[in-house]
Amino acid sequence: MTLGFYFNQSACSGCRACQTACKDRNNLMVGQLYRKVTTYQTGSYPNASVYHFAATCNHCENPACVANCPTGAMYKDSETGLVLHNDDACIGCSTCVNSCPYQVPILLEDKGIANKCDGCKGFVDAGMNPVCVDACNMRCVDFGELDDLRAKYGDDLVTAIPCHADGGTEPNTLITPKEAALQESFSEVLW
Repeated sequence: MTLGFYFNQSACSGCRACQTACKDRNNLMVGQLYRKVTTYQTGSYPNASVYHFAATCNHCENPACVANCPTGAMYKDSETGLVLHNDDACIGCSTCVNSCPYQVPILLEDKGIANKCDGCKGFVDAGMNPVCVDACNMRCVDFGELDDLRAKYGDDLVTAIPCHADGGTEPNTLITPKEAALQESFSEVLW
């Protein structure tokens, strides 16, 4: 079994409810995010477009954070495929932070350790969804067995788009991209 996330970019309104729910669930400090919604613009007037991307850990098949962690604090769960973190084994060296091509793990300076999304493993083990899934008012975020997600959302899903390029780690995030997000030229919208 391999668990992962699904993101329907075409339906995302950029409301950041998923980001807020994750931040609240994990009791993160100001500036700390395990799930981040970023807004991008592409094209130019009169053919300009805006789109959003809600990113978190891709729970990759070959995670660079796991391969480079010197203590084994970052590891891949053999049962679920989730990339997890053992806080007690972490020495706060930031190797995982610097290794991840998606810039997902963050250093929690207040705790002296790195950490990241664990797919709300405790909730999932209890038969519930990760908080980001239930918080999404547009129902653009889903989580589950990758084969089930493909069957539910179609065969035209991708794992990379220009704003979330393939980092060579075989990410377990499936995306229904918005057409504008397939353009190679884009820039982040700063609010």
